Amino acid sequence: MKTLMNKKTAATLALCLSMSVAAFGQNQVIHLPQTKASVSTIIKAIEKQTQMSVDFSQNSINLNKTVSLKSKSESLGKLMAQILKDNGNLTYKIVDRHIIIVKADNQGAPAVQQGKGKYKVSGRVLDVNGDPIIGASVMEEGTKNGTVTDVDGYFNLNSSKENPTLDISYIGFTSQQIKVRSGATNKITMKENAQNLEELVVVGYGTMKKENLTGSVSSVSSKELAARPITSVKAGIQGLVPGLQVTNSQGRPGEDNASMTVRGVGTLNNSSPYILIDGIESGTMNNIDPNDIESISVLKDAASAAIYGSKAANGVILITTKRGKSGKPTISYNGTFGWQVATGHVERMHSADAAEYLNKALQASDKPIRFTPEDIQKFRDGSDPYGHPDTDWQDLAYQGNGFMHQHSASVNGGNDNASYMVSAGYLNQNGIMVHSNREQFNLRSNVDVKLSDKFAVHTSLSYINNKYEDPTNSYVGGGSDQIIRQVNLFAPWVPYKNEDGTYGTLGDGNPIAWLDLDQTIKRRRQNFTGILAIDYQILKELKFTAKGAFTSQWEATDDFMKDIQYNSSKYHGPASLSSRRYAWNRPSLDLLLNYNKNFGKHNLKGLAGYHLEKYNYDELQAYRNDFPTNDITDMNAGKESTQTNSGYTRELAMMSYFGRINYDYAGRYLFEANFRADASSRFAPSNRWGYYPSFSAGWRVSEESFMEPTRSWLQNLKLRASWGQLGNQDALTDFYPWLVTYSVGVDYPFGGNMASGVAQTAQKLSTISWEKSTTWGIGLDLSLLDCIDFTIDYYNRKTTGIIMSVPVPGSFGLSAYKDNVGAMRNSGIEMSLAFHKRWGDWTFNTTGNYAYNKNEVLDLGGVTEQISSYLINRVGEPYQSFYGYVCDGMFRTQEEADAFTEQYGNPFGSSKKFKAGDLRYKDVDGDGKLTVKDRTTIGTSQPKFTYGLNLAASWKNIDASILLQGALGVYRYFNEEVYGDFSGDSKHPCTAWFDAFDEKTNPNGKFPRIAETSKTASYPNTVSSYWVKRTNYLRFKNIQVGYTLPKQWLSHLGISNMRVFYSGENLFKVDNLPINIDPESPSGRGSHYPQVGTHSFGINLTF
Repeated sequence: MKTLMNKKTAATLALCLSMSVAAFGQNQVIHLPQTKASVSTIIKAIEKQTQMSVDFSQNSINLNKTVSLKSKSESLGKLMAQILKDNGNLTYKIVDRHIIIVKADNQGAPAVQQGKGKYKVSGRVLDVNGDPIIGASVMEEGTKNGTVTDVDGYFNLNSSKENPTLDISYIGFTSQQIKVRSGATNKITMKENAQNLEELVVVGYGTMKKENLTGSVSSVSSKELAARPITSVKAGIQGLVPGLQVTNSQGRPGEDNASMTVRGVGTLNNSSPYILIDGIESGTMNNIDPNDIESISVLKDAASAAIYGSKAANGVILITTKRGKSGKPTISYNGTFGWQVATGHVERMHSADAAEYLNKALQASDKPIRFTPEDIQKFRDGSDPYGHPDTDWQDLAYQGNGFMHQHSASVNGGNDNASYMVSAGYLNQNGIMVHSNREQFNLRSNVDVKLSDKFAVHTSLSYINNKYEDPTNSYVGGGSDQIIRQVNLFAPWVPYKNEDGTYGTLGDGNPIAWLDLDQTIKRRRQNFTGILAIDYQILKELKFTAKGAFTSQWEATDDFMKDIQYNSSKYHGPASLSSRRYAWNRPSLDLLLNYNKNFGKHNLKGLAGYHLEKYNYDELQAYRNDFPTNDITDMNAGKESTQTNSGYTRELAMMSYFGRINYDYAGRYLFEANFRADASSRFAPSNRWGYYPSFSAGWRVSEESFMEPTRSWLQNLKLRASWGQLGNQDALTDFYPWLVTYSVGVDYPFGGNMASGVAQTAQKLSTISWEKSTTWGIGLDLSLLDCIDFTIDYYNRKTTGIIMSVPVPGSFGLSAYKDNVGAMRNSGIEMSLAFHKRWGDWTFNTTGNYAYNKNEVLDLGGVTEQISSYLINRVGEPYQSFYGYVCDGMFRTQEEADAFTEQYGNPFGSSKKFKAGDLRYKDVDGDGKLTVKDRTTIGTSQPKFTYGLNLAASWKNIDASILLQGALGVYRYFNEEVYGDFSGDSKHPCTAWFDAFDEKTNPNGKFPRIAETSKTASYPNTVSSYWVKRTNYLRFKNIQVGYTLPKQWLSHLGISNMRVFYSGENLFKVDNLPINIDPESPSGRGSHYPQVGTHSFGINLTF
């Protein structure tokens, strides 16, 4: 009874308050600082002084219009009249604490009036959180019959139709048409409009309205990462940003080795983008829980990135974490439980088939066969499991359960003077290989306090602790790479164990025996970041900020290799331990002045800043072997005489001055200029400073008066152009590339004996300096029909002064030295297209992106090419192109092979004569002979095209989404260890060889003939376009289905929102490879930890 009385009392008070506000509000006096002000300024003053919100449909009024007033103090009614003057046929009404601007009829009355139909239609309009929407417009379709919702979101109207269709709209929400039933209370849920030009985008040292951007910036919101079972932020944003290429090369827990580039590779050196978390350099995305992320901004051109100067040549990624919001405390929990599976294993032959094919290879060389028909039959029927085994090495190796679970909890709340966000997360991930796992624990605290009208303090603290384990081997150590390599190589007739329980071995041991030992590399990593910022509002237009930060990382790695007696004739040992400890820290200071002033239609923003940082690095390594047992793993237990150790420290300091000016006229003509000057201790004093300017401009054509007729369907049309220069000081790992140093421990002959001394072993140039990129670009942004957004950009980036090794003659006496001599260009096009619409209970959103990049090496310091194994850097060709012969088909008869040999010759020697079933190579240089000079470039591992497509739909409480991602124009080279060959015990052929050419049984075979590797030039060890495969792919990156429980089911439990879901990551792929290997796998021998797909179930809770 008490509760009922409280509700009635509250409703009565709300109604009285609404009536009094409407009556009094018209005459309330609003005070302005001057008699001329923009509509936007007036609205802000009204909202601040009346404590009411002014609501209107997007683009219905011109916020940049300047209004001339008779006095600095005017009544609300007069101000509203001035705002609406010349803004079309608009009027307003006051409902509760809302001033709602609506369309008016020809007489100036609101075009919302109650009809006199016999059917009563009622309902309630809510947002997605179940909160009422006050003042929403509810109109019967095709009529002026309508109303607005009350303080509880309810509405009532009379209709001549029993089941009319209603148009429901409200500022910031997607309008919808819904058919309702009379005589029932219809519940309508509105979702926020995804297209919002007022959206703030995080840029360098601040934020900016999306509509005012003149540079190329792409953003990823927390919603796009939500509820996905990702353990890596890099993997999570793959396919979401045009021009951001992410390649996930393996699936080892916590160490996916993902590479990331923005608009192509721009240097021969480190091409990774500059990564900052809350404005502080991180260097990696592994130091943050994806659940803590509010947004990610990718700064892709010089106009947006030049504010970061010498660290921005490869693009900038800004990660902003969630902060507290004013309101009652909100507790959130996100949890997922799932399991992982490999996205692909190369399928390999069973023993019987592998034995038959080895016999074929031996027969082709006129050698006796190794396996008799009786042997092959025993392999096939399994009658002699120890003498004739059929070992499935992959099945034995990948016995890990792949189970993972992830949990994140946060508390968020505050008031007008203080807000906070505190979160904690836990991740436990088991790999698909036994003994590979990761455990992570993280904490974060973000607090904002307003001390007074002048002072505010912001703090951020974050800590993350990771523990990784990876199985290692007793052969060379270093982790699971060698285990996986041997799993791929061992022939299936080599037994895992012999009948007496000992291990079957080859010269390198036994990979499963290493797993049985339960020996792992253990890595422990801790990261801490502390940030303290103080704001001081000097003037209304001028704010000073001092921001200090300290970030550090500590890591310990221990690789204990156990000794093992495989069998009576094979031993690996003694046991050894390699330990590495390193730590780095980076204290930094930023001092900022922000200026923001409007002069009528002229809007000016300015930023001036100073940055100072110091980087300290310390490393120590130690080694001992001959431990007494495999169970005693302390370093002191190893034999002292075997001890070795090493260590070093490094320092790097940097000082910077920077500034930015933003100007716009009436929101139509936009201009931005950035400048940064950096000084780094990495270079000699005479070359220490680098200067990086940028300029950009934009024209919002849609805001011109001649575009007035298009306002009803065209929300935004903007043209952009930019130019700027950026630097790259992280091209080298050498902290002192200009300073000649001396090596100790060099031996000299002295007095008939060898004496130890010092010597210069490398040449360095004091003139070495920054790599510099010059970028220009143009772009177009388009939004129309309230549901379509389109963006297109063209860019051209030239990097000069690339630091590379300069070849020297042998008489020089020292090794090649480094100098700024290289050049490279990237140019391309990026596009994104989004569509978002709601029909009744249905919502549909789709976003597609596409990027094309052309990479070209322009200069290699006087030489035209540099070859390294199967890769080449050649002037005029893409960076790191594959290098080999061009395959021009296959010899189908011996006559073809003999005729080719007679005409072009054979550069591979007499032991590798061309035969039917061999690859035919092209005479590329046209000299009439096949020689090594006919090798040329054959594609590159950098894709020409990347694309992504995100499809999302919801119906009532059910939602589903699919994220597709892929690449085109991309290549990989996998060698003979991946495909296998016919060398005996140490090679395991893949099943693709079943389609090998055979003149009698398979004359149309697509694979070369079966032969010993030493007898043919058609196998992967002879690099050609046949083996450099095009690895175009389409990946089903994420599939998700969720259900949000009705709020009435949860309210009595104190739960405000609950969603359960299934999410699948990396589930399917489409490619044209002849073997089942992931197309993103690194080129080479295939010993990487396989990429994984994840199935998971999860829950999102809000209290």
